Amino acid sequence: MFLSVFDIFKIGIGPSSSHTMGPMTAAVHFLEQLSSGEDGTFDPTSADHIKGSLHGSLAFTGKGHATDRAVFLGLLGFRPDAVDADLAEAKLAKLMQDYQLDVANCGTLRFDPVNDLEFDYGPALPLHANGMKLSAHDADGNTILADTYYSIGGGFILTEAEMLSANDAPDADLHEEQEAAGYPYPFGSATEMLAMGAKSGKTIAQMKRANEETAMSPETLRNQLNAVWSVMDSCIARGLSQDGILPGGLNVKRRARAIHQRLTNQTGSNSQQPHSINDWLSVYAMAVNEENAAGGQVVTSPTNGAAGVVPAVIRYYRDFCVGATREGINEFLLTAAAIGGL
Repeated sequence: MFLSVFDIFKIGIGPSSSHTMGPMTAAVHFLEQLSSGEDGTFDPTSADHIKGSLHGSLAFTGKGHATDRAVFLGLLGFRPDAVDADLAEAKLAKLMQDYQLDVANCGTLRFDPVNDLEFDYGPALPLHANGMKLSAHDADGNTILADTYYSIGGGFILTEAEMLSANDAPDADLHEEQEAAGYPYPFGSATEMLAMGAKSGKTIAQMKRANEETAMSPETLRNQLNAVWSVMDSCIARGLSQDGILPGGLNVKRRARAIHQRLTNQTGSNSQQPHSINDWLSVYAMAVNEENAAGGQVVTSPTNGAAGVVPAVIRYYRDFCVGATREGINEFLLTAAAIGGL
């Protein structure tokens, strides 16, 4: 399987790629199935009511990870990479009042956020710890569409059929798979990657760029990499500007802003410690982690839980390293994605 740089670095929202982004994506996918009429076995206009259930870890830790809220947003048509915070809150408030979803080709469907999404605390579904079910019913209560989804980490989802197919499939040779797909540098291991680099005289970033450009133009790749870094940088900026208590009920206080202010005050003074590089890296990562915990917009790197490290390193490079360039940031992202994909 070829993992694009944009599979490793996905724009989304906190606090969890597997418990927030995955369920939201699953809800969007279900709506697309419902709106399209799937395989012609039902009429989308016959849909009247949507129900769902969370299982395993999605049930037991769902409240803390805002899994239910993520499902609601997905059913309202919001994707993790394109959530307008103000619009989302307005639509959520309306849903809590009128219990209605407006779905393309289906019209207005009933959905009660309190009673139509069950937290099932029984045994987990058989194929993965993060399971959820969604179903659509007609006015008589008959099921017209149902599917089971598994959130397998990093914001990726698979349906039950896809999980069964993946489990039955023989282990793939990554090199052969990528070579057959036409990628010019089909490395499936670090050994292959380094050997290709030595033979071609290209860096890891150059080989990864060449692979990416089999599916998109250089301009598109550059623009999307710029968008990824823009979200990362904005996330750091928000995290460094916020005070207060993080949501979740544990009364955890934000710390990044105060630490950043102290480091800023020490810059250029005799009180600056020789290990301050670690402090700067830590405060940038902490800013992202706090934004993620608050449900803000982040970039998986490759998960929400690990989302602070990569942007922290890039931000330090940009702010403190002589000769830092925008292209250097893109090379970093491409290299990190190549290694992460392994």
